[in-house]
Amino acid sequence: MYDLAILWDWAAFSVRWLHVVTAMAWIGASFYFIALDLMLKPSDTLPAGAHGEEWEVHGGGFYHTVKYMVAPSEMPEHLTWHKWQSYTTWLSGAALLMIVYWMGGELFLLDPTKADLALWQGILISGGSLTIGWIAYDAMCKSKLSERPTVLMLLLFVILVVMSWGYHQIFTGRAALLHLGAFTATIMTANVFFQIMPNQRIVVADLKAGRAPDPKYGKIAKVRSTHNNYLTLPVVFLMLSNHYPLAFGTQYAWIIASLIFLTGVTIRHYFNTMHKTGAGPNWTWFVTIVLMLVIAWLSTVQGAETYEEAEARALTPYEQKYTAVESFEEAYYAVVGNCSMCHAREPSWDGLRWAPKNVFLETQSDVARHADQIYLHAGVSHAMPPPNAIQMDDDARALIVAWLRDVRAQ
Repeated sequence: MYDLAILWDWAAFSVRWLHVVTAMAWIGASFYFIALDLMLKPSDTLPAGAHGEEWEVHGGGFYHTVKYMVAPSEMPEHLTWHKWQSYTTWLSGAALLMIVYWMGGELFLLDPTKADLALWQGILISGGSLTIGWIAYDAMCKSKLSERPTVLMLLLFVILVVMSWGYHQIFTGRAALLHLGAFTATIMTANVFFQIMPNQRIVVADLKAGRAPDPKYGKIAKVRSTHNNYLTLPVVFLMLSNHYPLAFGTQYAWIIASLIFLTGVTIRHYFNTMHKTGAGPNWTWFVTIVLMLVIAWLSTVQGAETYEEAEARALTPYEQKYTAVESFEEAYYAVVGNCSMCHAREPSWDGLRWAPKNVFLETQSDVARHADQIYLHAGVSHAMPPPNAIQMDDDARALIVAWLRDVRAQ
């Protein structure tokens, strides 16, 4: 029966693969069009209504791109819409969020040391926060603040800081950073779905009807596209952060996440300026380096519960399910004997200052919480422990497999 865990893990891997590929396509297209827009040059030979042109060479050929400030005088016969990269990225990301953080919520989403929540409550906060975030952001963009873009961006940053802090009061550090990324990515995709694409459809409909399109629709789309451009790099960082405990395994992870948004602004400002003028402001790199040094320093301030606190904490109902079977005791000692020298709050393995992936395997609670991952990494496969670190014998692995199968047989 536990083969279901293997199939589920492969499903997560497949969806993650799709998510990464589509994200590459979306980010690549976004960066390209922002750069293209900034590199456009005026010309005396441009057709009526055109704003600028750009000549490019790629793949052995030359490309001539002309941008119209509002729209051409006639509807072209062929029009390519750039939308599915964004939609597929968000849909695959939402599916991955459900697979990893909702279905695996007892391990990856909820932190019993922060908030006493049932899984359904955590899932409700997870999904609801993404929706509320978009509604608040969209309302700001439609208000008079749209006439003051700098103020609008500063308010958006304040919202992101508040959300970062809020997520870290409830979820695990890993889930908090991931949700902040999903919160931001939802705003970006919703910009495409609810604003950019509908406005472009209005322009196309006007062209087909022989009407002159209103320039305001293009301006609205431009504002939302610019926001997406500056939010892209922080989202990528937050999506990668779950692989790096130094990013999420500290009590100041919410500040780290907030500062990452500032580095996204400084880096994109450099490249946007370079594409527009041919030279970027070098001061942005100094600011970026300083911000990253501050982030690196904050990452060393650990805030996890101590061994004594973890040992004294009562087991959650989820953990009790895995400790109740008779085979748990032998499996527990097999895990602790082979894994705790690295996966400890104070690792004893030379050269390790923090547990890999911030995974602790010392107490019964630790081992019970990570049961599924232990089964996949050390029971079914031989991924852990690393063969150059310690040789875990087959009998120990068999004890782990037997333990999980006993749990499923209950």
